[in-house]
Amino acid sequence: MTETVSTRKGAAKGKGLKLERVFSTEGTHPYDAITWERRDVVQQNWKTGETVFEQRGVEFPDFWSVNASTIVTTKYFRGAVGTDAREWSLKQLIDRVVKTYTKAGLDNGYFAGDADAETFEHELTWLLVNQYFSFNSPVWFNVGTPSPQQVSACFILSVDDSMDSILNWYKEEGFIFKGGSGAGLNLSRIRSSKELLSSGGTASGPVSFMRGADASAGTIKSGGATRRAAKMVVLDVDHPDIEEFVMTKAREEDKIRALRDAGFDMDLGGADITSVQYQNANNSVRVTDEFMRAVEDGTDFGLRARGTGEVIETVDARDLFRKISQAAWECADPGLQYDDTINDWHTNPETGRITASNPCSEYMSLDNSSCNLASLNLLKFLKDDDTFDAALFAKAVEFIITAMDISICFADFPTEAIGDTTRDYRQLGIGYANLGALLMAMGLGYDSEGGRSMAAAITSLMTGTSYKRSAELAGIVGPYAGYARNAEAHKRVMRKHQAANDVVRVLHTEDGRVHKLATQAWADVIKTGERNGFRNAQASVLAPTGTIGFMMDCDTTGIEPDFSLVKFKKLVGGGSMQIVNQTIPRALKKLGYQQEQIEAIVAYIAEHGHVVDAPGLKSEHYEIFDTAMGARSLKPMGHVRMMAAAQPFLSGAISKTVNLPENATVEEIEDVYLQSWKLGLKATAIYRDNCKVGQPLSDGGGKAKKDAADKADAAAAAETKVVEKVVYAPVRKRLPKSRTARTTSFTVGGAEGYMTSGAHDDGTLGEVFLKLGKQGSTLAGVMDAFSIAVSVGLQYGVPLETYVSKFTNLRFEPAGLTDDPDVRMSQSIMDYIFRRLALDYLSFEDRSALGIYSAEERQRHLETGSYEPLVEETGSAAELVEPATSSPVEPVETSAEFIELETKDTHGNEAREVPAQMSTGTAKTTAELFEQLTGTAVDSPLCMTCGTKMRPAGSCYVCEGCGSTSGCS
Repeated sequence: MTETVSTRKGAAKGKGLKLERVFSTEGTHPYDAITWERRDVVQQNWKTGETVFEQRGVEFPDFWSVNASTIVTTKYFRGAVGTDAREWSLKQLIDRVVKTYTKAGLDNGYFAGDADAETFEHELTWLLVNQYFSFNSPVWFNVGTPSPQQVSACFILSVDDSMDSILNWYKEEGFIFKGGSGAGLNLSRIRSSKELLSSGGTASGPVSFMRGADASAGTIKSGGATRRAAKMVVLDVDHPDIEEFVMTKAREEDKIRALRDAGFDMDLGGADITSVQYQNANNSVRVTDEFMRAVEDGTDFGLRARGTGEVIETVDARDLFRKISQAAWECADPGLQYDDTINDWHTNPETGRITASNPCSEYMSLDNSSCNLASLNLLKFLKDDDTFDAALFAKAVEFIITAMDISICFADFPTEAIGDTTRDYRQLGIGYANLGALLMAMGLGYDSEGGRSMAAAITSLMTGTSYKRSAELAGIVGPYAGYARNAEAHKRVMRKHQAANDVVRVLHTEDGRVHKLATQAWADVIKTGERNGFRNAQASVLAPTGTIGFMMDCDTTGIEPDFSLVKFKKLVGGGSMQIVNQTIPRALKKLGYQQEQIEAIVAYIAEHGHVVDAPGLKSEHYEIFDTAMGARSLKPMGHVRMMAAAQPFLSGAISKTVNLPENATVEEIEDVYLQSWKLGLKATAIYRDNCKVGQPLSDGGGKAKKDAADKADAAAAAETKVVEKVVYAPVRKRLPKSRTARTTSFTVGGAEGYMTSGAHDDGTLGEVFLKLGKQGSTLAGVMDAFSIAVSVGLQYGVPLETYVSKFTNLRFEPAGLTDDPDVRMSQSIMDYIFRRLALDYLSFEDRSALGIYSAEERQRHLETGSYEPLVEETGSAAELVEPATSSPVEPVETSAEFIELETKDTHGNEAREVPAQMSTGTAKTTAELFEQLTGTAVDSPLCMTCGTKMRPAGSCYVCEGCGSTSGCS
C-alpha cells in the first residue's frame, strides 16, 4: 500500500528520531529504580460468594494500589491461569508491549540508531510502570501475543441503502463485538419508510433494520462477556423517519414500566429484559446549523428523500427539537451530534464527510476507520510546589504519540476496509485522565474560569505537541497516504486550533506558563507541517478512561470532575478502607489552611461526604470541592462549559454525559442542547437521574417482585399469634465515692474556663463539670445542666467517642486560638472541650479514626510521616514495616495502620497522610459508599462480573471492583 512504501522510503533514507532521556536514567533500567512485591489476587462475586478469579504471587510495584494490580492481573495478563504460560508480573506485561513497539519502530525507520531505540524503550517503560500514562485496553489484550495485534478500541462502520450492505453491517458489527470493542455508524443512507423501492413497494426504513442489529448485539454480547455490547446509532435530523427514530427508546421505556408493574423482571440483565428492543445502542441525532437556526427562529424544516434529496415533508423545527428533548428526558436518548461543527474541524474533507462516531462519542472520523487511544495521568505532572510541569508533560506526549503511530505499522484490524482507511489516515487519540483531581489539588474549581482556562491550556499543549511530533515524523517516515489530497484542509484546521489557542484568556501564573508552551507548540506545528506535512490525520480525543484509569490509580476519569469526596479503597491482604480523596488535604494546604484545620475539615468530609458547613472552611472555597454527585453537585452547564473549554483543542470530541437531577425539566434539556451547539461542542449526551427503569437493584429482582415479597412478609407477621416482648434497659454504672479526677484550665478565643473530669477505676471517663461564666449567670446554668446530661449519659454507657464525634467541629463564638499546645485552634468551646477529653481518655487508635492528635504526634508526623509511635507494645508497628513477601500481609485494623502501609509515592518520597476510617457498612465500591453516606441513590448498573455498583465514566460506566466497563474501552 501507499503507506508501506512511504515508510520504507523513510527507513531507506537513514533518517530517524534522535531521542534524549527525560524520565529514565542512563545505566539503570526503570524496573531497578522501584521496589517490587508479591500479592495474591482473588476476586469474588460478593452477591453469590463465588470466586470468579484467583492468581497468587503476582508481582507489582509496591506503590500500585490493590485495585490497580487486581484489574491488570484479571484483565490484561495473558495465558491460561494455573499454567506456566500465564503472565505473573507487571514486568512481563509491559515488556510484551513495549518491546513490540520498539522493534516495529526500528524495522520501520523511526529511530536514528539502536541507542535511540533503547532510549525509547526505557522512557516508555518508565512512563508505564510509574503510571504516567496507559494505552487503551486492546493494546494490553493483544500486542505481543499470538492473537491478532488489534490496538484500536473505537470503530466507525458504514452502511448503504442495499440489503447486501445492511447484512454486511450485521456481520462486521458482530465480529467487533466478539472482540470486545464497540462500533458506531450512521443509518441515514437507508431509505425511509415513506419512500418507494425500485420494485414499487415501500421501504422498511432504518428503524426496522435497527431491530436486527440490536438483537445481534444482545445475543453476541461483548468480548464473550455478560455485559451488553457498545454501539452507537446515528440518524440525520433531515431523514424522513427522524421522529420514529427519536421515539424508539422512549416507547420501549414505557413498555419496560408496564411489564415491570405486571411482575416481570425488567432490570438490566433481568430474565425478561430481552423482550424489549433497542437497548443495546446509544442513539444520537445528527443536527445541522440550518436546523438549529430554525429552532431558534421558530421556522419550518424540511425532511429530505434519501435518493433524490428533495423535501418530502416539512416539520416545525421547534416541535421536533422538543420531541428530541422530551425523549432524552424520558430515557436519556437521543443525544445530539453537531454535524457542521464536526465537519468544520475535519482534516480530510476531500476524502469524505464525518457522519458518525464510536459508541462513546469521542472518536469522529471517516467511515470504516478506527482509532487507538492512550491517556496521560495529569496528576503525575503536578510538582511538590503545586505547579504543573508543562515541559515534562510535553516531553511525555512526544514519546507517547510516537509509540501510538508506530503501532499502526504492525496492527491488525477487524475488516479490510477499516485496515485500509486506518493505515492511510493513521488516526490517533491521545487524551488524559485525572483533570478533576488536578484542578482540585491546584485549588481551582471545576466550574470556574480558572479551572476552565487551565484545562484549555493543558489540552491545547497536548494536541499542539502531538501535531508537532506528527509533522516531525512526517519528515522521517512520510505523511499519511491521504495527506496530499487533503493538505490544504488539514493545514486550515491546524490554523483554527492555533487561532483558538490565541484567544484563551489566562487568569493566573500556572495557566499562563502552560499556555506559553502551547503557543510555541502551535507555531512549530504550522511551520513544520508546512514543510513536511503530517503523519496523522487526527491526534487527540478525550476518552472515558474507565479500566485504564484504574490501572493508573486515577481519582477521576477523563475530563470528569470527582465523583465524590470519599472513596472506597481495597487494602493489601484483604479488607477495605473508607478514605477521603488524597487531593483534598493537598488542596486545603494550597489554599492556606493549617494542619489542624485540615484535619478537622477532612474528618467532617469523612463523616458527611461533602464540605457544606465543614469547620473552618471558607464558603468561597466550596466550589473547589464540587463533585459530580452529592450536596455540592455541579450544575449541568458547569459540565457543558468545561467541555467547551477543551473542545477547540481536540481532533475528535469528548466522551462525557451532562448529568441532570431527577426534577430537571424538558426545557432545561433543551437549553443544554442549544447552549452546547452555541459553545461549539461536537456532541452532547444527557442523563437525568432515575430516568431509566432498567437499572439492576441490589436484590436482582424487579419492583413488582420486591413488592410481592414485602406483602408476603407483612402477611407472615400478621399471622403471628404470640409475641414475646423483651425490654432491654440500660444500667447506670456509678462512679466510686473516691475517684481520680483532673482539672484543666483553658482559654478559647480569649474566654477563660475550667473543666474537671472524673474517671472510673478502669480509667474510663465517668463525669465532666464545666465552669464558664459568672456564678448564677444563664451561661453558667446552661453549662451545669450540660455537664450533668453528659455525665449521666457516660454512666449509662454512651461511648465517649460518640460525644467527641458529635461535639467536635461545632462552630460558634467564642472561637479561635487556645492556650493548649495540643489544640491550638478551636471552632468553639464545645469543640475544644471534647478534643481535650479525647486526648485525655481515648486510645491512639480511637483518636486517629477521629483525626485528633497531640502536639507530639503531629511533630512525629512531620519528622517520620506517621503519627503512630515508632514502637508499640503489641509489636504492630514492627510488623507494618516488614519487607513485602510473596504472602500478603494481614488485613489492617486501624486507619493509622493503613496510612503506614501506603506512604510512598512513585518517586519513593513520603506521601501526604490522608485521614481514613475502616468501612463498616455493606459498601463494596465508592458508588455504594456514597449512597450510604448521603442516602442518595446512584443511578448506575450493577457489574455483571462481580455484582458491585458501577460508577459513571464519560458516557459509559466502570466497575471499581473488577474494571469491567459498559462501553468500548
